[in-house]
Amino acid sequence: MMKTFSTHTIAPEHAGLTVESYLKQILFYSGRKLQKLTRLKGIRLNGKTAFLQRKLQSADRLQVLQLVDTDFGVRPQSGEISILYEDNDLLVVNKPAAQLVHPTGQTTNGTLANYLASYLQQNKILAAVRPIHRLDRDTSGCVIFAKNSRSQLLLEQQLKSGLLKRTYWALVQGVIEPAAGTITAPIGPHPSLPNRRAITAHGQSAITHYQTLRTFANAALLELRLETGRTHQIRLHLAHSGYPILGDGMYGVRSALIARQALHAAAVSFKHPEEEREITVTAPLPQDFASALQQLAELP
Repeated sequence: MMKTFSTHTIAPEHAGLTVESYLKQILFYSGRKLQKLTRLKGIRLNGKTAFLQRKLQSADRLQVLQLVDTDFGVRPQSGEISILYEDNDLLVVNKPAAQLVHPTGQTTNGTLANYLASYLQQNKILAAVRPIHRLDRDTSGCVIFAKNSRSQLLLEQQLKSGLLKRTYWALVQGVIEPAAGTITAPIGPHPSLPNRRAITAHGQSAITHYQTLRTFANAALLELRLETGRTHQIRLHLAHSGYPILGDGMYGVRSALIARQALHAAAVSFKHPEEEREITVTAPLPQDFASALQQLAELP
């Protein structure tokens, strides 16, 4: 099989860096990937196998072997998926409620990752299924998947730095005051319930920004943006503030308006990992969420 290399011309401002530093700091390769590339003699400098501690000069040509996926990482399983955006490096998929993003625990079938693996297989795309972030089972909306390890690494860097932005819509019980603001409360494990999280002084920093889009008799539609991405962050922050999400039986109460928590990942925005352009992808409101909105609007 022919080996494929990506080529990078060293800019003047990067002269003096070692090969290892350039690969880690500029191209965001992990130490584990560097070990594999070194073992495969997959790093070349000006046409010759390079040592990691070799210092780079301006206009040097650094070539890096493109590591090829050998499987999908999950078992392909036929099922319906809704692709909102796709190119050679990534996909954005609209996850329905009541579906896991990827296999976990006892659930190994019927996840979004299983269905996506089947889609890739049918289209003769051999790429491991790499979710960049997660959504709870009953949260609908945008999920980003990388098609290769480099895109995964770059998108995860954006997620960590805040360049990758996630926007959510939520229907909450009550009309929140003030109408816009920030909720800051640390989140950690629940002391007795392993499937839940809790607000705790010893938890990880968690920051949620919100804005009211529409109010009803005793409910509100909020737009929320995550500055951090803790498990159950939006659900827990809103419940902690006294405005639980409608239908959230874990942190609030069930609702006759909707059979799950009324939380939807409405949009994602990020910089393309290989191109100088910003991408924003939106996911339409699912029918159950739209129906709940309509019913609230019709209440006296």
